[in-house]
Amino acid sequence: MKRICVFCGSNTGSKSIYAETAHNLGKLLAQNNIGLVYGGGRVGLMGILADSALATSGEVIGIIPKGLFAREVAHEGLTELRYVESMHQRKAIMAELSDGFIALPGGYGTCEEFCEMVTWAQLGIHNKPCGVLNIEGFYDSYLSFLDTAVKEGFLRMEHRKLILEDEHPFELLNKMRNYHPPTLPKWIDLDQS
Repeated sequence: MKRICVFCGSNTGSKSIYAETAHNLGKLLAQNNIGLVYGGGRVGLMGILADSALATSGEVIGIIPKGLFAREVAHEGLTELRYVESMHQRKAIMAELSDGFIALPGGYGTCEEFCEMVTWAQLGIHNKPCGVLNIEGFYDSYLSFLDTAVKEGFLRMEHRKLILEDEHPFELLNKMRNYHPPTLPKWIDLDQS
């Protein structure tokens, strides 16, 4: 894996462990010569992640829509900062540049961007690993929701396994390195009589 895209909050959250994990992940990626692709901000977990990778001599590429420049406060000290016209263009470029995707804690944007990458994996648009850093159970309720979707017949178990999970960056990175995508197509039930 040459680059991993990380989706995360533009705030630091209420627990210091979120920032600590973002810092550790940025450092780990750089130490393993894995470039970081992320949303381009210098604030919150985004900024901590980028600064940690940069401090460890890592490659950091930020992708930020022009309209978010003032709100997210773009990080001007990156290896490369790309300005794009829209969120759609942002995600397309992130996907193109990356060999895998990780979600740290965050809000709507983190969830939306990560879920789109998982959906693309389910549809066979890419076969790259997708993982959540489930720090102190942050993603427990989301993962439980997916388990309910399997139980209720809306998601195949094979596709539920598209999301790798761990609470430690090193272990999650190892799971991503050993990932094998499912060979099943998306489940569509045509027999609805």
